[in-house]
Amino acid sequence: MTKSNARLPRLEDVAERAGVSHQTVSRVINNHPNVSKATRERVEAAIAELGYRRNTAARSLVTRRSQTIGVLGSELSQYGPANTLLGVEQAARDAGYFVSIAALKTVSREAIFDAIGHFMDQSVDGIVVIVPHSETLLALAELQPGVPVVAVGSLGSGTVSGAMVDQRRGAELAVAHLIEQGHRRIGHVAGPQDWIDAVARAEAWSAALRSAGLDDSLMVEGDWSAGSGYEIGRRLAAERSATAIFVGNDQMSLGLLRAFNEAGVRVPEDVSVVGFDDQPESGYFTPPLTTVRQDFEELGRRCMDLMLGAIGNGGDVSTTVVEPELVIRRSTAAPA
Repeated sequence: MTKSNARLPRLEDVAERAGVSHQTVSRVINNHPNVSKATRERVEAAIAELGYRRNTAARSLVTRRSQTIGVLGSELSQYGPANTLLGVEQAARDAGYFVSIAALKTVSREAIFDAIGHFMDQSVDGIVVIVPHSETLLALAELQPGVPVVAVGSLGSGTVSGAMVDQRRGAELAVAHLIEQGHRRIGHVAGPQDWIDAVARAEAWSAALRSAGLDDSLMVEGDWSAGSGYEIGRRLAAERSATAIFVGNDQMSLGLLRAFNEAGVRVPEDVSVVGFDDQPESGYFTPPLTTVRQDFEELGRRCMDLMLGAIGNGGDVSTTVVEPELVIRRSTAAPA
């Protein structure tokens, strides 16, 4: 048989090679529990030998599902959104779904509407939204796409499910650690205040200080970048107005540490610094950075759990929250 006339292996070919019925092959492919271990292994070996791949187009005609999830994202160059996307994409693949990604250049009602319309033209089974801006839920509330929607980074709404890391709890852990170290003048370098996460972290920082009877007036807004952290760090180094700084993400912390080093401000001897995210490089900063870890892989799994539940239950709306973890390294200590 020439290559041009070769056909792709079919389910029946797998059944013949494994010596089982095509119904048994179907049960193995769909992870049905009523298959013995020996039979499952024989079928999986036949699939591997033949290079069989499931015909998703034919399957969608039977199930009326495309096995595709649309993922709408913005600021995907940032560490948090990028790793949230990776977590969701991995969890979707593990669940047997393809992912179609639409990245927004600018966040607006019209851009969100256009992207979701594009997904509906593709007949996606559900939509995951990683657009961590306050106006996102307002735009989603106007839409009725007819498929489940999960907004990652929020608690969702009456029509949209939500999956998030508890940002407030993460900020509380950071501030509590600094207070336990003995700090009483604790500043905050916040992320952009049109981001849901940045607002939650700033509000929790302020509330934790006020609860401890401490001043919450020292907050400066950055843009998530190391460059903005550096410029803010130069000002803070000159002012010496705080003995500890809670920074909204690790990238801004990196810039802050460089500015302090250039100004002769020692970390943690003169100023303690806590970041947020625990990006892979944080343990290699100078000094290694104390930070709040977000488990993006777990967030992706939780998101897909909500999505699969909604697909199976006709669009039920629910919420899931992942707990953050404080990772203590050498950038924090008791004040001199």
